[in-house]
Amino acid sequence: MTGAGTEHAAAAFDPLRPTLMRVAYRMLGSVADAEDVVQEAFIRWMRADRGEVREPAAFLRRTVTRLCLDQLKSARRQRETYVGPWLPDPVVEEDEVDDVTLPMMLVLERLSPLERAAFLLHDVFGLGFEEVAAAIQREPAACRQLAARARAHVRQARPRFKVEKQRGLELAEAFFAASRSGDMKALGAMLSADVSAHADGGGKRPAATEVVLGFDAVMQQYERVAAWLQKNASTLVRVGFVNGLPGFITLEADGELQTTALDIEDGKIAAIYVVRNPDKLRHLH
Repeated sequence: MTGAGTEHAAAAFDPLRPTLMRVAYRMLGSVADAEDVVQEAFIRWMRADRGEVREPAAFLRRTVTRLCLDQLKSARRQRETYVGPWLPDPVVEEDEVDDVTLPMMLVLERLSPLERAAFLLHDVFGLGFEEVAAAIQREPAACRQLAARARAHVRQARPRFKVEKQRGLELAEAFFAASRSGDMKALGAMLSADVSAHADGGGKRPAATEVVLGFDAVMQQYERVAAWLQKNASTLVRVGFVNGLPGFITLEADGELQTTALDIEDGKIAAIYVVRNPDKLRHLH
């Protein structure tokens, strides 16, 4: 390819990069892996015969999807040996980007790779089943079935009543203040009766190795956390939306970042998701 041709190909790729990153990240749950997939797609795009590529966006979506499907085979093996609860890499935004929230991403983890791809490409990114079929190399009718099965599982993860943005951020700030100061009365007033707490340390930082279930158990956990924080200060860095949920980033006493995301239902916190694994937080620095 000539120098001008290379520049033209790169220029055509750049506007598509954000969408390709969203597809790859939602497939894989890892920012670093998504970046690697998109970079590999770029390399293949630069080597492609331009005369045979009529729709660059469709070509690149197919390439990214197939690379993700390959990646998921090894990712499943890695999940089996992961220490403690696994959570997707946190992506922090000023506002809610779309409705692929953290709870939904956890549901997607339980789907087969093909179900996940069909659902994301059709229901989230709005592609027709003909293009979905080309991307995952299945018949359109089979893709409809895959998406329908995925939709049935995902339905339970969709919020019944979406929390108003400002109210969500206020709850996140109040949760930070109560959990760090040890104000257990204020903290308890925010939690639902069946609240759950999920902490992902990946075996690299202290974190509960099981999901903590129920109001009493979560309160006991945060009593211990508050006592520890009295001597190990936690600093609020930023409040925002973590994987579509109200939450915040903190700088902990060990010098590492941490994210907390809150799933809010009917005005109460129904689930707390904390990511402490430093490998999953590098992109936030």
